[in-house]
Amino acid sequence: MSKKIKPYKESHLNKKQQVEKMFDTISTNYDGLNRVISFGIDVKWRKKVVAIVKASNPRQVLDIATGTGDLAINLVKTGASEVVGLDLSEGMLAVGRKKIAEKNLSAKIQMVQGDSEDLPFEDNSFDAITVAFGVRNFEDLEKGLQEILRVLKPGGVFVILETSVPTKFPYKQGYNFYTKNLLPLIGKLFSKDKDAYSYLSESAAAFPHGEKLNNILRKIGFTNVENKPQTMGVATIYTASK
Repeated sequence: MSKKIKPYKESHLNKKQQVEKMFDTISTNYDGLNRVISFGIDVKWRKKVVAIVKASNPRQVLDIATGTGDLAINLVKTGASEVVGLDLSEGMLAVGRKKIAEKNLSAKIQMVQGDSEDLPFEDNSFDAITVAFGVRNFEDLEKGLQEILRVLKPGGVFVILETSVPTKFPYKQGYNFYTKNLLPLIGKLFSKDKDAYSYLSESAAAFPHGEKLNNILRKIGFTNVENKPQTMGVATIYTASK
């Protein structure tokens, strides 16, 4: 990422600390607001991620930047014996643990507070690893991806779901208007953190997507790297293996 985008312009905290603070702040209304902002399409995208992971018949699955656990909960459908959700924000994890308990999945899903750039797991621990809308929040993207490669088993699958920017007219123009004008406004109306949703749109625009991210993944050492744009390019699913 050529430009490092942080949630709060006037803060002595580094990006990692700011991201943790931001998600702690917005955790209680994050799920509802997410559905509104994405028009519910993010549910469909997550189902595609689950289908890709399920095809690999995993036993241990790690969901990084799990947030409130939406993807971790869905990953139970892969048949994995263990799903671990890891996130920097304890506030988001607390919401996730409550959802998991309500669905009687506490025995299947473990929620762990941790740093994506210093994963608390041994080498070659997971058959599949996912990150949904989280890689652009890494302080050091390459360091985070190196850690993911380290804990992924040989032959394992890595799937990223991340926002991207449409390139074709009129979708590009419509996306730019929505993210620069409407998205921050919705965030200000419904969230007590007025900077959070401005950051989320700015970081999406600055993040390397498509072939740029493919090349970074290859540089780190991932193989079989592919990207599949979703919904006119407003999001992309990336797949890779070790």
